[in-house]
Amino acid sequence: MRVVIATQAERTHFLGLVPLAWALRAAGHEVVVAGQPELAPTVATAGLPFAPVGRDHHFGRITKRFAAGRLPLLDFGEEDEEKLTWPHLLEGYRQVVPYWWRMVNDPMADDLVGLCRSWRPDLVVWEPTTFAGAVAARACGAAHVRFLWSLDLFARMRGLFLERMREQPAASQEDPLGEWLTGLAGRYGVDFDEELVCGQATLDQVPPGLRIPVSARVPVRYLGMRFVPYNGRAVVPEWLREPVERPRLCLTLGTSATDRFGGYTLPLGAVVEALADVDAEVVATVPADRRRGLESPPPNVRLVDYVPLHALAAASTATINHGGPGSVLTSMAYGLPQALMADPRLFDTPLLARRVAGAGAGVALGAEQADPEALRGEALRVLGDPDLRRHAARLREAMLAQPAPAAMVARLERHAAERRTA
Repeated sequence: MRVVIATQAERTHFLGLVPLAWALRAAGHEVVVAGQPELAPTVATAGLPFAPVGRDHHFGRITKRFAAGRLPLLDFGEEDEEKLTWPHLLEGYRQVVPYWWRMVNDPMADDLVGLCRSWRPDLVVWEPTTFAGAVAARACGAAHVRFLWSLDLFARMRGLFLERMREQPAASQEDPLGEWLTGLAGRYGVDFDEELVCGQATLDQVPPGLRIPVSARVPVRYLGMRFVPYNGRAVVPEWLREPVERPRLCLTLGTSATDRFGGYTLPLGAVVEALADVDAEVVATVPADRRRGLESPPPNVRLVDYVPLHALAAASTATINHGGPGSVLTSMAYGLPQALMADPRLFDTPLLARRVAGAGAGVALGAEQADPEALRGEALRVLGDPDLRRHAARLREAMLAQPAPAAMVARLERHAAERRTA
């Protein structure tokens, strides 16, 4: 069959799709990744065919405004439903739809629909903010599935929004997402329904025990799939292939903090100094241009510009990370206890950190707690607490119990045969 993988130009969103794309190709299917031109080098590095569609979006500018506090977007990670009132949700949707979802989808929609109508895929796989993928699939008669790279906060918030909206008088009901998608789909002769928001099915790499509940008002059908780490093209350094002589602590604060928000939430130098007397080799992944003040790191700290996270995790005892789904799921895949210093500027990381901590496999530090000295205490805990290691091993087993990407191919073949209409 023919498969289009539709994703807006966001590198971290695409990386999680690569193992599935290669599983489909290895099974003999034709695969094309469709995204804005900016994504071309990343896709090429993964060795996958790429079709540039539309023009590059400018969401990066908006995230910088968001980080500076000038654009308070909806907090998708809020767990207290009493705070998620109708006015709060409505105002949040009024901002997130035009300043995020419309901004990344509108520039690619025409070309994506054109590609699907000319190439005639049997299946479209789309990451959860690329709604144009669902529209294009329906416009050409293909089956489609949504692919999650983190907790399904989108479907959860959509369900709450629909519940709150239906409690309002008819004259007060407003649906910015539905209105925008109705107009977008209508340009191609497609009717709007909630399937364009949540997919005909949803591929979920988060272990079932960590998933968050979703309202029955949204038609979500989850297909669990094993997370397979992929970090892009990389060379495993010689030092990482040598036997480990003492505990190793992996310190990674992700790329989004610097790429999208201009810096880390904590002074990195103070964090490194706080770990100076920890009885472990601390491997800190820090880009060369972010090492000001780190010219003379403590003897137990190894600074590296980049190392493939899956290779580092496989040779580590525990990790400190920023709560990003790629880092969290990679650490989970290797059974590592995690000290999660969630970056509040990334909407899913605080809740993901709390879910891991709630499962007993890590400790979550809120923004108000994440000072260097507190982080040192939690580093000692994740290195030495046997209960954390035991629960982390259980989460790893739960991940391994999910079907691997190669095993999902047959299910996607059946789905495409059952749901495509042309």
